[in-house]
Amino acid sequence: MTGGDPAARLAMYQERVEAGLAARLPPADQLPQRLHAAMRYSALGGGKRIRPALVYATGEMLGVGFDALDAAAAAVEMIHVYSLVHDDLPAMDNDDLRRGRPTCHRQFDDATAILAGDALQVLAFESLAEAPASAAACVGMIRTLGAATGTRGMAGGQAIDLGAVGRTLSAADVEEMHRRKTGALIEASIALPVALAPDTAPATRSALGRFAAALGLAFQIVDDILDVEGDPGLLGKAVGADKARHKPTYPAVAGMEQARARARALYAEADAAIAPLGARAAMLAWLAAYIVGRSS
Repeated sequence: MTGGDPAARLAMYQERVEAGLAARLPPADQLPQRLHAAMRYSALGGGKRIRPALVYATGEMLGVGFDALDAAAAAVEMIHVYSLVHDDLPAMDNDDLRRGRPTCHRQFDDATAILAGDALQVLAFESLAEAPASAAACVGMIRTLGAATGTRGMAGGQAIDLGAVGRTLSAADVEEMHRRKTGALIEASIALPVALAPDTAPATRSALGRFAAALGLAFQIVDDILDVEGDPGLLGKAVGADKARHKPTYPAVAGMEQARARARALYAEADAAIAPLGARAAMLAWLAAYIVGRSS
């Protein structure tokens, strides 16, 4: 993006992924209806759609067509939603609200929520397999998203999180947990479009990788801060949950001022990483500022 209103661009990305999700999700009146209704309830329930926006912004910068980006954007959002549905379950975080509405297991039931998360996960990979791209690109995207979702990424980070409840971790330990639990999927959101643009210069790949790594960690530190001092009305969920569960968050182990300073430093690192890419990375730069400066 070299001009125009970035907020309007974000709204366009949000509309595209919403339409892409609606088209890919099974109809709610198709057997098994309750499962399909739960999938649609969870995936189409609003949200900022940050990860799809990163897919689109990166892809546009690299000259990738929207048809292929639609598949990648829908896939990464389905993985994100599946993780939220499972994280909200009583066996995990036991949350009652998500995006201002009852969580999936509260609206339906625990078993349906588990199945909805499972089905969303596999549908994400089906979306990538059917993307209008070369076989090599599709396989590359599947590999990228699989790594970000598994034990080296999101699932591994959640396991570390659950195992750390009530324990004292160092700031470095918390950062490692955050890089897996949240950062890996942010990094995948940048890497999926790169897989669709195999001729991307090594220097550009490196810059985008550094940008994604810094932004992914900053994203979760800001989440930790908002859980302490955010507005529940804006967040769409209760605050103070991490402290109540004795979770080792960044503010808990380093203090609020250090958490804010670390988020600012990571944002500066992300911004500096893509500065050499110039105006074509303007939308990514705007999204980074939006993510770190958000209040919800």
